[in-house]
Amino acid sequence: MLTVETDPAAAGLDATRLARLDARLARWVDEGQLPGFLVTVARHGDLVHVGSHGYRDVEAGLPVTPDTIWRIFSMTKPVTSVAAMSLYEEGAFELTDPISRWLPEFAEPRVYVAGPAAKPVTVPATEPIRIWHLLTHTSGLTYGFHHVHPVDAAYRAAGHEWGTPPGADSAAVSRQWAALPLVFQPGSEWNYGVSTDVLGRLVEVVAGKPLDEVFAERVLGPLGMTETSFGLRPDDDPALLARLYGPGLTPLAAFEKAAQQKPAFLSGGGGLVSTAGDYLRFVEMLRAGGATPDGGRVLGPRTVAHMVRNHIPGGADLETYGRPLFAETPLRGVGFGLGFSMVLDPARYGTVASVGDYSWGGAASTAFYVDPVEDLTVTFYTQLLPSSTLPIRGYLRSLVHQALL
Repeated sequence: MLTVETDPAAAGLDATRLARLDARLARWVDEGQLPGFLVTVARHGDLVHVGSHGYRDVEAGLPVTPDTIWRIFSMTKPVTSVAAMSLYEEGAFELTDPISRWLPEFAEPRVYVAGPAAKPVTVPATEPIRIWHLLTHTSGLTYGFHHVHPVDAAYRAAGHEWGTPPGADSAAVSRQWAALPLVFQPGSEWNYGVSTDVLGRLVEVVAGKPLDEVFAERVLGPLGMTETSFGLRPDDDPALLARLYGPGLTPLAAFEKAAQQKPAFLSGGGGLVSTAGDYLRFVEMLRAGGATPDGGRVLGPRTVAHMVRNHIPGGADLETYGRPLFAETPLRGVGFGLGFSMVLDPARYGTVASVGDYSWGGAASTAFYVDPVEDLTVTFYTQLLPSSTLPIRGYLRSLVHQALL
């Protein structure tokens, strides 16, 4: 359960000014642009603010509650990255290792150079896809829902847009992606895609067990995250799962079944559902440098620090090095590490923020960020797809930071 632990003033925040955050978010709800939301603000490890408004199910009149279950989509990616890095800390691999050592289907990747999706002209990759390419989204893999590149169309033709072919498990899905061309030579550009899903499959092979068991053993269990899973568990109340909406609060019925039960494909890139209280445990672990509330440890502090520094070659930002496509972050003034984006230049970013603030979000507009300068974490939950519908993430930073004293 989410319980405010510290008065905002004791943590250096003005409660009156912090109320502006809830008021601005609630305006979107009252205007019919957002179904409902829940937001948390914590500083120095103490929860100082919880705000909510609106409905988890507009049609049924069910309000947002602390135990609402949210589809967190790509906020699964940092969990997968942390699980992978926990294996790295045990010496299971080096970040520069080719992924074909564990996933032989990627032994001879081809790279698109011309032609239509059905008959692309390709050339051999000049270097293998390496583990750090997956962690940094520089592998050349893409998403079918981008609708920009011929390879995106090839993904859709193979059944990969907002989902994967019915019944295909992680091994089958990985082989299907490996059979498609890369968008560019590994390591040469940044492109948001299924890299973290492939990383999840690699983690399964390295650990010798399904991804949900790896998560339970290495992340969820140590953090006491009992309400996070791949789809609803048999004992979960389906009425607690927030309904998914598109712009104009149009219910997205086609997505409803996807999270109702454990799927065949355990998507390391977007398959988890969670509650605000549960995911806050994960975010606070990051803020604490890998430590758990009971004195245990998921990762070492230097590993976390390495993950949240910019790994884009030359220290470039994503606008310079990446493709101007959808991502769960603005691209100007933002770098990318091993599973997280980070603010490199707040002025170029265009929002009040600290240098080194790191974050990620989900396709249904969920988001979190950690500000190590202010020792602050913010998490936000709603169910509006796509996340580019409203400029929520910029408002989160500006409205929290204006309340800091």
